[in-house]
Amino acid sequence: MKIHEYQAKEIFSKYGIPVERHTLCRTAASVVAAFRTIGTDKVVIKAQVLTGGRGKAGGVKVVDNMEDAYQEARNILGMSIKGLPVNQVLVSEAIDIAAEYYVGFTIDRNTRSVVLMMSASGGMDIEEVARRTPEKIIRYSIDPFIGLPDYLARHFAFSLFPQMEQAGRMAVILQELYKVFIENDASLVEVNPLALTAKGTLIAIDAKIVFDDNALYRHPGIQALSDPTEEEKVEANAKDKGFSYVHMDGNIGCMVNGAGLAMATMDMIKLHGGNPANFLDIGGSSNP
Repeated sequence: MKIHEYQAKEIFSKYGIPVERHTLCRTAASVVAAFRTIGTDKVVIKAQVLTGGRGKAGGVKVVDNMEDAYQEARNILGMSIKGLPVNQVLVSEAIDIAAEYYVGFTIDRNTRSVVLMMSASGGMDIEEVARRTPEKIIRYSIDPFIGLPDYLARHFAFSLFPQMEQAGRMAVILQELYKVFIENDASLVEVNPLALTAKGTLIAIDAKIVFDDNALYRHPGIQALSDPTEEEKVEANAKDKGFSYVHMDGNIGCMVNGAGLAMATMDMIKLHGGNPANFLDIGGSSNP
């Protein structure tokens, strides 16, 4: 389950991870009011949708006056990004950024462990960095019996920050991000970018958390944050009825008796130039 940036930042704040001042808005007028309340020379207006590429789609704008804030808010609130309508925006204080870094915890299925990934190439598409310049991504596997104690957190932090003061701040952030990951049964906790400000502080400018659906029963508070898309609502409805259903972007519907046969059917469709509209296994669990 994915959550919005503003929701992830609320969780970060509970763990003491520094984030910029921000306000969630649903109208252009409230964006102007938020600009006044934040009280900085510039603010960033960011679309709140559960997909990446918001900046490239025009869903992130920096403004320095009330008129532009109102107009850009109207533009963003009226757009769709990758088919998802923008109904709310986050108004954040603009940060004087000296450098941007990437930090993320996820599951490495090859090593069967949590893996910490860090890069000095923050603010970019991390998948593109991994594809083109994989040497720029630092990876550390976390032993679940050891976790991330102070000495390891500092060791990892020095990989990006040779200065003692900044490495110390980074170590604390790494430990708290790891707590967010473990204590909430996440499958991804990501900060991109983690900004080093001109004053030498570290701030999580963006926040992304994905939770393991199979563990949500242990976290009703997190489950309440769910904002499913129309496709996800259909998938949830199918799951309640005992179907294994996954929405896809094609135009050939598949209803197959058995998961293996369903995968083979989709492969055959793709082999012959078609595009499946869904995965659907009705074998075993479905009544008439």
